[in-house]
This record gives sequence, C-alpha cells and structure tokens, in this order.
Amino acid sequence: MKVIIAEKPDQAMKLAAPFKYKKKDGYIEVAPNSYFPNGAFFTWAVGHICELLSPEEYNDAWKKWSVAALPMIPERFQYKVTKSKAKQFYTIRDLLKKSEVKEIIHAGDAGREGELIVRTILQTAHITKPMKRLWISSLTEKAVKDGFANLLTENDTRNLYYEAYSRACADWLVGMNASRVYTILMKQKGISDVFSAGRVQTPTLALVVKREKEIASFVSKPFWEVIALFDMDGKQYEGKWHKDNETRLDNPEMAAKIAAFCQGKPAAVDEMEVERKEFQPPYLFNLSSLQATANRAFKFSPKKTLDVAQSLYTKGYLSYPRSDSSFVTKGEAAGFSDILGKLGQQEAYKAYFPTPIASIANNRRYVNEKKVTDHYAIIPTEQVPDVTKLSGDERKIYDLVAKRLIAAHYDPAIFDYTTVSTLVDGRAVFISKGKQQIQEGWRKVLYAESSKEDEDDVLLPRLEKGETGVVADVKVKEGKTQPPKRYTEGQLITLMKTAGKVLEDQQLEKVLNKAEGLGTEATRAGIITMLKDRKYIDVKNNQVFATEKGTLLIDAIGEQILASPEMTARWEQRLAEIGDGKANAASFMEQAKKLTAKMIEHAVEQSKEWDFSNVDKEQFQSKKPERRANTPLGACKKCDGQVIDKGTFYGCTNYAKTKCNFTISKKILGKTVSQANVKKLMKDGVTNVIKGFKKGEKTFDAKLEWKEDKVQFLFEK
Repeated sequence: MKVIIAEKPDQAMKLAAPFKYKKKDGYIEVAPNSYFPNGAFFTWAVGHICELLSPEEYNDAWKKWSVAALPMIPERFQYKVTKSKAKQFYTIRDLLKKSEVKEIIHAGDAGREGELIVRTILQTAHITKPMKRLWISSLTEKAVKDGFANLLTENDTRNLYYEAYSRACADWLVGMNASRVYTILMKQKGISDVFSAGRVQTPTLALVVKREKEIASFVSKPFWEVIALFDMDGKQYEGKWHKDNETRLDNPEMAAKIAAFCQGKPAAVDEMEVERKEFQPPYLFNLSSLQATANRAFKFSPKKTLDVAQSLYTKGYLSYPRSDSSFVTKGEAAGFSDILGKLGQQEAYKAYFPTPIASIANNRRYVNEKKVTDHYAIIPTEQVPDVTKLSGDERKIYDLVAKRLIAAHYDPAIFDYTTVSTLVDGRAVFISKGKQQIQEGWRKVLYAESSKEDEDDVLLPRLEKGETGVVADVKVKEGKTQPPKRYTEGQLITLMKTAGKVLEDQQLEKVLNKAEGLGTEATRAGIITMLKDRKYIDVKNNQVFATEKGTLLIDAIGEQILASPEMTARWEQRLAEIGDGKANAASFMEQAKKLTAKMIEHAVEQSKEWDFSNVDKEQFQSKKPERRANTPLGACKKCDGQVIDKGTFYGCTNYAKTKCNFTISKKILGKTVSQANVKKLMKDGVTNVIKGFKKGEKTFDAKLEWKEDKVQFLFEK
C-alpha cells in the first residue's frame, strides 16, 4: 500500500475523489484500482504541522532576554510538532509506520512551502520509506490522474526542500535575534514594547516608512497655469501656455498678464505631431499581478485575493495560484480552445466570442517553456464553472482570470497620440494633448481594467497645421504641488516583487518573473498581514500608512542591511539558486550566521546614538497591564464625578445618573492621549507637550488645556 500526504484536508479529498474511497478519522482509505493496485491511504497535514524549536528549547541560557546572550545560533535546527496539530501528526505517523505501507507519495502543494511541510513531517516522524512526488498545477480529475500516472522521483524536488528549509532557518536566525536585540535596546531607552523584526518584513516596512516621511517632509507650493480656449472656425479645444517645456508659473501677476495679453487675440495651429502606439494585450496572471489588479479593481487585500484564488483552485476551477510565472507551455496552450469554447457558452462572456485570434499556441508572449518556473500562469482549468453560481468574491477573481485569457486572443489596441502647438498673436505658445482610439482590440474585453487610464484623456478635433482662429476665452488656474501618494496594498505587493523599484501602473505587467524581490509569491500577502497585525502599518481606504511604532523601529534600524530591500532581494536570489541546484545551502547558512552576528553588533553600536526624547513613550507600554477602566483619573471638570477610561474616550462616571457630558477623545488629530496626560489635565488644567498632531499636510506639537468648557490646543511661545 501507499500513503499519499496532501497539504490540507480539502486537497486530500480532491485527490481521492476520482477513486472509490471511505472517509476515516484523519485519513481516507482508497480501494484497490489501476493506479493503486493494493489500495492507498490519503491523509493530510494542516498547513505547517511542525515548527522550528523556540530559542529556550535549544539553550536554557536563551530564556532570558539579554544582549549578552546574542546572537542565538543553534548548532543544528530542529523541528517539533505544533501542539494544536498533534492529533493529525500522529495519525499520519501511524499510517506511515504500518507494515503494509511500502511507499509514500508526497502530494503537498507543488511549490517550496509544500515541499517543506511534508518532508518535515517525515523527518520529525523518523520515516525513511521510499518516496515519490506528485507535482500538479490543478486539481481537476484529469490533472490528478495524469499526475499519479507521471510521478516524479524524490530526488527531482529535493533542492526545493533545501531552499525552503534554508529560508525558514535564515528567517529564524534574523527574526529571533533582531527582534530581541531591538526590543532590549529600545527598553533601555525607555520604550517598553515588543518589536518584531525580520528578513522580509523589515525592508517591506522600510519602504512604507520611507514614503510616509516623503509625504511628511513635502512642502506644497502654489503655481498658476494659463488655460486658453481656442475657436478654429467652430472647432474648439483647450491649450496650456508653456515656455521651455514648463506650463507652471510661480508668479500670479505674470500669469494674469499673459492671460490679459492673449484674450481675444488671433491664434494659429503652429505645429502638429501625431504618434501612433500599439498596446499588446496584458500578460496572463501570476499571483503578484493578480493581487495588484484585484486590489485596484475591488480593493481586495493581497491575502483576500490569495484566499479566494486558493478556494477556486481547490474546487478545480483555477490552476495553482501561488505561481510566479506569466507564461504557459505548449501543453497548456493546447487546451485553451476547449476552455474558451466553454466560456463562450456563458452569458457573461458571449459578447467576446468568437475571438479575433483562434489560437495563441505559437505566441511567445504567452507560450514560452523557458519562462515557466515551478508552475505556469494562473489560468481557468477545463473544469469551467457556471459563473452565476460562484460566490460574489469568487466570481470577481474568476472573471479577472477568465477575461485575461480571452483578451490574449485579441488584437492589439491602437491609439494616435496628438500634440498640437498653438501660437497666439505670433508670440505666446500653447500646448494641447489628446488621444484617439484607432483600434479597440483587447480593450473590448478588459475595458473595466483600462478605463481608469482614460479618465484624463482629451479628444481633440481634427486640426491641420496653419489653421487660424481666435482665443475665445482665457483663464488663470491656480493649483499647488501635491505630495507623493501613499501606496495601495496592490502597489506594495508590486514593490515587494521589484525590491522597492517603483513601477507605474501601466508597467505592472512587465515585472520580470525572475525579479529579485522581497519574499516569494506565496509569502508576500502574509508579510503584509503580519505588518498589520503587529501594528506597524494601517490600511485605510486602501492606502497604507506607517504607524508611529513602525516608524520608530525603522528609525532605530537606520541604514542597516536589515532594512535594505536590495540585500534581502539578493538573499532571495541566492535561495532561488539553491532551489535550482546552482548554490549550496550550507554556505548560504554560514553567510546568514555571520550576517546575524554583524547585525547584533551594529544594533548595539547604533543604539548609543539613539535620541528618543521627542517620542511619547507612554504609548509603547504594551507589556504593562492596562489600568482597569474604573480607575479614576481625576475629578470631572463639569460636576462632582470622576473621569475614567471608557475604551475609545475618557468620560465622567456620572453620565448614567446626571447625563454629564464631559468627554475627551482618546485620539486627537492622529495622536493618542495617554491616561497620564489626562490625569495631568484633570489636576493642572494642562497636559505635557504632545508631539506630532497632524492636520492636513501639517504636523505640529502642542499641549492640551481645559479652557472655556472644552479641550483646546495650547501652543508654547
């Protein structure tokens, strides 16, 4: 008999579904069949069922958090069974130890993490029986049967295990040591909170903090533009005054003079340039581009997109979602006509059929064996669902993927970009820009994705050089320079993919699938979720903000390599080389150990120069238990009651009896008002200076005082 180990229960069910089976407690028993002549046991992990030991389990001396005990570098990394998953582990172990079981089939997700999860179970259970590897990219019945008929050897994927194991151990080294050293050193400076740092999360946080600081330091400046409305024999269009390629003036008087000069003057089309551009259909999705597109279209978080795509994969409707490739092999491309035929029968997609291009089998933009990594692009499987019966979120993600495949079978979109130079009274030059769609092409299918790009497009009338007319109207438009925009979660995923290299939206699809990025396709969404959970970032209206805690950590780390996207990207490249069999795992781990020791040394040295005198340290007292909500903070300013903490605000104990409406919000202009400051306000009528209030683009420091029956700002002279 054989034991087949899947990564999750629902995947095990899908793998067993083509055969006659009985469900048992923790496994499935499959009856003898042509694939398993003696029958088989199908069982499953529950994600990472084993975990690396914690520091104190390696060494008693590491129980105490002290700089002297750092760096913590185990002689040999070891795994243990996760307590909450122990029952399933022992079910798997008992099946593997059965005398009739002669072979194991590793059926974890066909990727690095899946490789690590199942092999770690075997090592922890001390099982050495022969093993083969199931490697499939979809869970349809056909894919499952083909996979079991064409199993890989254990050796074929062993390097992927070395890569995943090296990544896990390196992350332990950096994460455990960095978190301890910065938590300890911060505490020495009066900031008592736990600070988690890591090989991937910290450089990702550094990108967000860098943008936050760019916004905070940005000084907005006013400017003025002169806009003229031209009338060329009934044909009207607008243009902006410009000189030396600059349309903005920093002097309103000069702008007014130009406008006055141009009013009612003769105008002529002086120059015309028309540039025709062809836009190929977008690439097929990899996980990063799917997450970025879903975030742009639906404001889905990267984690939500991955969860929904995983659900569609488990149901057999989409191929493996954690793919870093945007390409397919000729084998997958051969099945597109069948998939498109099924999509074309559904009301949601009928309007796009027949497609202008019957087959893309020979189009290297999509079909390229050399650019298919562990998995091919995310595509619909031959098991096409009735999209009207999918859940709302599933339909949105499936629709994105299905339309990408349909659009790949369309012609390019073609536009003419026109630049018109208009001369007023032979002296003042105005520029007008517009675009005209010549061929709709793939935009017919993906109009919703591309329509936002069209919002600022201007349609110009047909003009010819030398045409004359008049300035029908002219106005001065005032504006001000804008700070950089905060990243969306989708843009943050793309930044992680490109190791911090900023890409415009239209370049999103050109991200190289071998980019030296932060993390992997499978881990990036989890890193962003971790940054949220650890209160390093906030996401509001799909914009990513760095919190004070996140900013403080990055300020402390400074220019260290721990916060460097480039360094982490080089690590990822080396890890990928281990997976490809081109680099040695042992030498990588030696480098990781040296880097960890150097990181501790640098942190201790840097801490001597830290100055946190301007930081409100009370907000970082998470280790201390909160005062009970009924602990009085002082006498109420409006009655004889007491002021207490009521959760999101401070209020009077007499509210229930007398409806006393004394309240102070816990957050004022982005700053938390601590209990200590409320106590001082109740006692002295004024707080200490609170730094970092934010109003619009301005940041300021002030005290709070009780004046005229309300809390007001008190600015020190």
